Amino acid sequence: MKRILLSFFLTIFLISAAAVFTLNFRPLYYHDISSLEIAEISGYSKHTIRENYDALIDYNNIFHRGSLKLTLPMSEEGRIHFEDVKKIFDSLQILCLISMIVSIFFGRRSLKQKKWKFFRDASILSLLLPTIAGALIAANWDKAFVLFHEVMFSNDYWLFDERTDPIIKILPDEFFLHCALCIIVLILLGSLCLALIYQFRRKLSQSPRIR
Repeated sequence: MKRILLSFFLTIFLISAAAVFTLNFRPLYYHDISSLEIAEISGYSKHTIRENYDALIDYNNIFHRGSLKLTLPMSEEGRIHFEDVKKIFDSLQILCLISMIVSIFFGRRSLKQKKWKFFRDASILSLLLPTIAGALIAANWDKAFVLFHEVMFSNDYWLFDERTDPIIKILPDEFFLHCALCIIVLILLGSLCLALIYQFRRKLSQSPRIR
């Protein structure tokens, strides 16, 4: 039972850490400003685009308190949506921290008892999300994107009107696709690392000791 719980929390940590890292990995968006020609399409300067994107990322940090301040116009519905987004990201960051603490606490005990199978179990379990997400993205990214918002939000305020919320002009769907792919790749890499750790520990424990 303890091994199952440890594997579960380690998997939750891996997934949430991948999402939190991607959220704060600003170079991904900075690259997309050029690769997706966001400045040309939106009509805003790169400085304005980066300024407002940075404001969004800072706002979604768990330690940020206060209202969202953009240099672009924002409707009341837009403000409410970003408040909902912050609640989700705050919860995600708290989940990441809690799962990390639990994984470290129980993981150390298991390692002292020379029990390594939780690495293998977490590696296998963590493959479920990227497999499902990858299948949905490959089948139809637009539908997957809409489904995600319908599940996560209780209103339709995420359907921005660029006339009242021009922020949507600098947040193209392709950027969110890149974020999703980044999260999937990070989870797969984490799963691979866990599998390699398990294999290394298992072989080490089975190797004959020199006396």
